[in-house]
Amino acid sequence: MQCLSAWTDQDFAYKGPPDGRVCKGDSDPIDGFTAVPLNENNFVLQKPYDVNPSDRYSFKNGVRKLWVYSNDKPFRQDSNTKPRTEIRMKGYDYSDGVWQFEGYGYVPSGTTGVSIMQIFGADNQATSIMLRVYNGRLKYYNTDVIEDNIYNRWFRVNVIHTVGESIIVFINGTQKYVADDKGGSDHYFKFGVYTQEGSSDYMESRWKNVQIYNKS
Repeated sequence: MQCLSAWTDQDFAYKGPPDGRVCKGDSDPIDGFTAVPLNENNFVLQKPYDVNPSDRYSFKNGVRKLWVYSNDKPFRQDSNTKPRTEIRMKGYDYSDGVWQFEGYGYVPSGTTGVSIMQIFGADNQATSIMLRVYNGRLKYYNTDVIEDNIYNRWFRVNVIHTVGESIIVFINGTQKYVADDKGGSDHYFKFGVYTQEGSSDYMESRWKNVQIYNKS
């Protein structure tokens, strides 16, 4: 079996590295973590309240495709939030410990001004972190660049949240960003598309192999 420590876009396309991970002996962000069991009940769709799920979401051949328009309704009639089509990971809300989100993401060119992954919950705002896309750059909120040139390629995302301490972002197995924890007593993971400032009219992201891990 070929060992891949420097992964390419072709290596990631649908299959990832030969065994789904970096080869044994290479450092991997999931080392020391335990995967929690997931089924479809853990993947809760939030989409504009006035459309059918199939109008904004598909799940085929292991790939979850989520899209939204900038003039869509919020996800609830009583909400004043911007349009979204997101998966809210249910059943593993947490308030302490060390937790990790993993998924393989894809953003087509043209999608901009959108959050594609977030950790909900913080002291003085809604989220502890957002990974946003602006003109092909993956950013921490709308500030620091985490990864350039993400359009039209699969990339592995790992986000480790040590509650009360830090949030670490890995892209394709390489640590890219460390942020301070923002407090809060109730957290959960979300992914998809959630409209932000300067958005395109149409926003889309695709995800596969989503997993949650924790560390005892």
